[in-house]
Amino acid sequence: MNITNKTPKPLSVPLPGGKKLFLGPGKTGQVTAKAMEHPPLVKLLEAGDIVSSEDTAPRTATANRKFNPPAGSSTGGGAPGGAPRQSGDR
Repeated sequence: MNITNKTPKPLSVPLPGGKKLFLGPGKTGQVTAKAMEHPPLVKLLEAGDIVSSEDTAPRTATANRKFNPPAGSSTGGGAPGGAPRQSGDR
């Protein structure tokens, strides 16, 4: 879940396990559903200092796309410039 800082000052958002999420003014960060139930975080939500928004786009849509390299690029290892890599004694 995404949370956004709606204040004009940086916030230190307390998370479960003693961790903190630092958010600058207008910045967005991600937290788990479990963290959304954490009392100090709920307090910030109710005060309006931060707002929550769920991701509506499915994350698997981009993960299932095949990799299409830009035209003219090489997906193979090789050295730049097309010269074969030298090995052995020098």
